[in-house]
Amino acid sequence: MKRINIEVAVGLFVVIGFVCFAWMSVRLGDVSLFEKPSYQVTAKFGSASGLKQDSKVEISGVQVGKVISIQLESESYEAVVLMKIDQEIILQEDVIASIRTAGIIGDRYVSLTPGGLDELIIDGGEITETESAINLEDLLSKYIFQN
Repeated sequence: MKRINIEVAVGLFVVIGFVCFAWMSVRLGDVSLFEKPSYQVTAKFGSASGLKQDSKVEISGVQVGKVISIQLESESYEAVVLMKIDQEIILQEDVIASIRTAGIIGDRYVSLTPGGLDELIIDGGEITETESAINLEDLLSKYIFQN
């Protein structure tokens, strides 16, 4: 009887350990098994310097999506950023997308400033009002070598 109790306890310990390992793998591996419903929008920037795939998309400091891809448009040589936005977030047509830096030398992310129009951006739509990333090195070199 004692042997059966020990075997059951060891079996439960192994099963609980396996469940914990699977949960940690999903969480740390950024696997999207339980992902919120979302829609995609694009935005064109003159410079997307420092922005990476999987960067955050925020409104008022709250993450509402992430960057899926960054590509170069061959005609205008602008960076086309494809973003995935949570379904419950409604973006107006005059929303402004800006590339910002978290801290002084932190990661880049896309900040959205909501607009006031009644027209909404639908799945596959485009954000037309954009502000490119500020390049700190260019600003410093202009200031230093201006004289």
